[in-house]
Amino acid sequence: MKDSRALTKQDIQSMVKTIEKSGAKRILITHGTYTMPDTARYIETNLKRDDQTIIITGSMIPLEGFSPSDAGFNLGYAFSQVKILPPGVYLSMNGRVFNAGEVMKMLSEGRFDSVFNT
Repeated sequence: MKDSRALTKQDIQSMVKTIEKSGAKRILITHGTYTMPDTARYIETNLKRDDQTIIITGSMIPLEGFSPSDAGFNLGYAFSQVKILPPGVYLSMNGRVFNAGEVMKMLSEGRFDSVFNT
């Protein structure tokens, strides 16, 4: 429950250690959108294991009460994808899945895309 802009290197290192120690083969991480691609790349680069499917997801509109948000859809989609994707680190937003190394946030458009689509 920390704004992703406030995450420290130690926070992200702690994520990697927790993932490495986990017996789970499928891991879903909710994360603020500001630094999501950075965290995905850090995990991909620093994780020693290669037998886990890790998806990072979040929402462009925070989930608060009954206000409209994309959080529920993104979380549900990420749950469905973590079951079928091969091991690796991914970012899932708005019905799309990206490899950690290709994803970027398009701030001006309020969405995520692949660096290969620009």
